[in-house]
Amino acid sequence: MTNFSQNFEADTGKILNIVINSLYSDRDIFLRELLSNASDAIQKRNFIGQTNKSILNNDVDQIEIRVNSKKKTLEIQDTGVGLDEADLVATLGTIAKSGTSSFLKEMQETSDAKSAAQTLIGKFGVGFYSAFMVAEKVEVVTKKAGTSEVWAWVSDGQTGYNIDKSSEDIPVGTVVRMFLKKDAKEYLDEAKIRSLIQKYSDHISIPINIENKDGETEQVNSTEALWTRSPKDISTEEYNKFFNTQFSTYDDPFITLHNKSEGTVEFTNLLFVPSKAPFDLFDAERKSKLNLYINRVFITNDLDGILPSWLRFINGVLDTTSLDLNVSREMVQDSPVIKKISKVLIKRILSELNKKLNKDPEGYDKFWAQFGKVLKEGLYEDFENRDKIAGIIRVFSLKHDKLITLKDYSTELALGQDQIFYLTSETLSQARKSPHLEGFKAKGVDVLLMTDPIDAFWMSQMGKFGDKSFISISRDSYDLSGVGEVEDKEPEVPEKDSSHILERIKNALTDKVEDVKISSNLKESPVRLVAGQAGLDYNLERILKAQNPTFESSKKILEVNIDHPLIQKMIDLDITLSDNLSRVLFEQARIADGEMPSDPYKFSQDLFEMALKLQSEQLD
Repeated sequence: MTNFSQNFEADTGKILNIVINSLYSDRDIFLRELLSNASDAIQKRNFIGQTNKSILNNDVDQIEIRVNSKKKTLEIQDTGVGLDEADLVATLGTIAKSGTSSFLKEMQETSDAKSAAQTLIGKFGVGFYSAFMVAEKVEVVTKKAGTSEVWAWVSDGQTGYNIDKSSEDIPVGTVVRMFLKKDAKEYLDEAKIRSLIQKYSDHISIPINIENKDGETEQVNSTEALWTRSPKDISTEEYNKFFNTQFSTYDDPFITLHNKSEGTVEFTNLLFVPSKAPFDLFDAERKSKLNLYINRVFITNDLDGILPSWLRFINGVLDTTSLDLNVSREMVQDSPVIKKISKVLIKRILSELNKKLNKDPEGYDKFWAQFGKVLKEGLYEDFENRDKIAGIIRVFSLKHDKLITLKDYSTELALGQDQIFYLTSETLSQARKSPHLEGFKAKGVDVLLMTDPIDAFWMSQMGKFGDKSFISISRDSYDLSGVGEVEDKEPEVPEKDSSHILERIKNALTDKVEDVKISSNLKESPVRLVAGQAGLDYNLERILKAQNPTFESSKKILEVNIDHPLIQKMIDLDITLSDNLSRVLFEQARIADGEMPSDPYKFSQDLFEMALKLQSEQLD
């Protein structure tokens, strides 16, 4: 049969219109789709040729691209298996023959045609039709392996198609010739075509050549996918070069993970843990930098669900055939496979980080300085992996004056200690000087000094490490009696009435504090402020206030060192001076916690009045 013409059926025409105008978000994708089809055709010929040697290609397999600016055409020719007339009718003449009616029914039930297309059209082989996004007419000239006839399929992508014998003399394979639209002239630019090949099809195993203006051909793609080679055959220099060139980095990776998984879910991963933090590490979107490939064909670098946001600093490649994609191959459909791959990758990454921590603590601390804040996001967000993450975090020890692990802290508890004590602060310098530490220093009890904003959240969320509870020494209730190296002594009863002193301070600060109590932890400072029963410490309040300016702070409890000389002398002061001193001590406690005085003018006035009073007494 020759000169076969066929109009598109009404339903098929509607589907094709969606494919051309709505399915793909970026029409650059058409080149990826056609090159993938060409590669598949070559691989199919080689596969069939294993049992039928006569159809094998005796020359080198290749894909050739030709740009003709005068005719405004773009051609892609392959040495694949080719098609005959029946193949053309079956593959290019019909779109979703068995599914058309159900597809259109779904279309009628939704107001979002594009959404419906992306949901259902993935069942149809429509990659070829992406050519009509850039072409007003497409010719397919093809010769099937094992036959002598050349056939041509021609369509405008709207009304129908024509199939006829062709007089063109071509070898076995297929030529896809696109007559470009007026608004698609950019695809006549050789540099543009090269960049698209290198972006989407650089790792296809078939050489992709482009013919220049002089008629000479040059290979554009590398044909090699590093991750498909055996790790034992790849040098460190090759890994590092790939890391630098593929991800625009300048450092050597801290860790390289190259694995192949087989079984019900098959995939290869080549992941890099960088040594230096990228500039966009704390972007609000917190996007992953994992490139997804399907059989070496680049799909997307915007892949959600594989690596969590707290591992967003990981660069790498994931190549798999186990993921379900929508028809445009731009988005990964939600699938249990994603979760399976994700679990494996997270486990591998955490395992390698743990090995580095144990084998190279100094190197790990450099990594931690770059990415520790991001890893700790997982302690707050990822319940499933929280314990494993906690095992590799670094925390600053007051006792050792350096970073340690939570395991280190837990194995060095003081006598009688069964809790993990920590103090959150804006800076390490501020934390070291905090009056909250005085009782712990006196007893030789270690305290973790935490200065990252997320610390207060993940510790309260996690609650425990192993069987040891986290206790904030500026917020939670705790008792140091019986804990530590120094024996607890019975507190000396002051000669003066301590309850009278507390009453004086409380009366002076009635509108500023929740309560005034005697402290059992202060040794050098006269007072400190701690959170009340349902309150938050100042550091956590600062974080919340930065996120919500209308956030209101809670009143704190003022703990008093009743043995401090300044407090003991308060009973001898007149009420006015006693009130001045009480307010000054309150503001001083705020300053020690990194806060500004609640009333700077009154604070200055109290200091001035106290100075005048003391000067007057000296003159007398």
